[in-house]
Amino acid sequence: MNDMSTHGREKEMQATGSRSLLIALLVAGAFFMENLDGTVIATALPQMAVSFGTRPVDLNIGMSAYLLTLGVFIPISGWISDRFGARLVFTTAVVIFTLASVLCGFANDVGSFVAMRILQGIGGAMMVPVGRLVVLNNTPKEKLISAIATITWPALVAPVLGPPLGGFITDHASWRWIFFLNLPLGILAFAFALVLIPETKSAARPPFDWIGFVVSSIGLASLMYGLELIGRPDPIWMEAWAYVVAGLVLLTVAVFHFLRTEHPLIDLSGLKLPTFAITISGGSLFRTAIGAVPFLLPLMFQVGFGLSAFHAGMLTLAVFAGNLAMKPGTTPILRRFGFKPVLIVNGILNAVFIAACALFSPDTPVWLVVPVLFIGGMCRSMHFTALNTIAFADIPPRQMTGANTLFSTVFQLTMGMGIAVGAIGIRIGQAISAPLGVSGIVAIEFRLAFVLLGIIALFAVLDCLPLDRRAGDNVARKQKAGAKKAA
Repeated sequence: MNDMSTHGREKEMQATGSRSLLIALLVAGAFFMENLDGTVIATALPQMAVSFGTRPVDLNIGMSAYLLTLGVFIPISGWISDRFGARLVFTTAVVIFTLASVLCGFANDVGSFVAMRILQGIGGAMMVPVGRLVVLNNTPKEKLISAIATITWPALVAPVLGPPLGGFITDHASWRWIFFLNLPLGILAFAFALVLIPETKSAARPPFDWIGFVVSSIGLASLMYGLELIGRPDPIWMEAWAYVVAGLVLLTVAVFHFLRTEHPLIDLSGLKLPTFAITISGGSLFRTAIGAVPFLLPLMFQVGFGLSAFHAGMLTLAVFAGNLAMKPGTTPILRRFGFKPVLIVNGILNAVFIAACALFSPDTPVWLVVPVLFIGGMCRSMHFTALNTIAFADIPPRQMTGANTLFSTVFQLTMGMGIAVGAIGIRIGQAISAPLGVSGIVAIEFRLAFVLLGIIALFAVLDCLPLDRRAGDNVARKQKAGAKKAA
């Protein structure tokens, strides 16, 4: 009888593990759609401008509108999920995102295109954080590393794969197919979401924090727009920095409000836990440095070294290959060594391989460039998974929604900051190289920018040093402990 009971529990655990993996794969697919659409149209802008009878630069508003909408609506995703249930919110978000994608493909002028991009952003803002929350709430702690590794890859892959994929579709079909391809993916995601995602609602129904929403959303939109302006080829610096400063001031006011109000839109209590706090502070530095790499590499290869867009894209895909190659090893490495050693050692390797891109020149052989980018991609993938997993290792269930909302908001903001920091790095490189008389060195401004990014990534490691050596063991080593006990 006891054996039958044990066998039943094992079967139940296997079923739970399989279901959590399927949910993670579903959410990863939705994340991939959302992340890809943020980058894929960059290479299609010239053809789109011809269709709309306008200049390519005027279509930047389509990219800006999408990113700003994400920033505004992500903070309310937690409250909406608790109020209406994760399955309803996630499936509705998939429908909105997919419908808006199709309508983007049918757009015939800038106005309608921007309107549909805003609608797309609303769908994406609900889809990403609610999807992550579903994974966190339906995955056993011992399976969390694998689940997080699965839903992490879209954020790594899409910025690298987006521009060349967009260029390929534009060259061989039409830019409209960039958006039409989301239709079959959206239909599949909707069907699987109805089957896999459980219907959950929070028993508590706190009032909506209107003050927090207005102040934080305007602050986030202002900051993200300012950073986006800085990332443009010829920014108006006074305008850009005015938006950045206004955004920082408003977000500071929002933080004070969240700390003082009884029912804040974003719960900051998770920051009291060291394992969560490092993913917001040091993790933000890391994501900023990493977010700049897909922006800087193609620019350096094309503008700095004179390579074709195809050649530059093929070299950059080495980073993508490294991301994928690391996935099978992520869980075993974290289980073997624990989070703190991996975050410190891998963080240093990240900084080294980012800075190593500064050594590239037009004469650097491909056999040297590709391994550096490939190993850098592996380290990048490892660090993303480690940070994203340890973030929720110690969060109790009642705080999971608030912690996930804060994490999603900061994640979106810091990944967007990467492009701005990359652009600033180029300007700093130009400013440093001219007085030193080294401006004659090919692509010196890009190469100095990579040194700056390497330093930023190195500073991110400092945050991990005070961590307890057993931090995250409840996630990384639970199975191992259970195996020993059984033996």
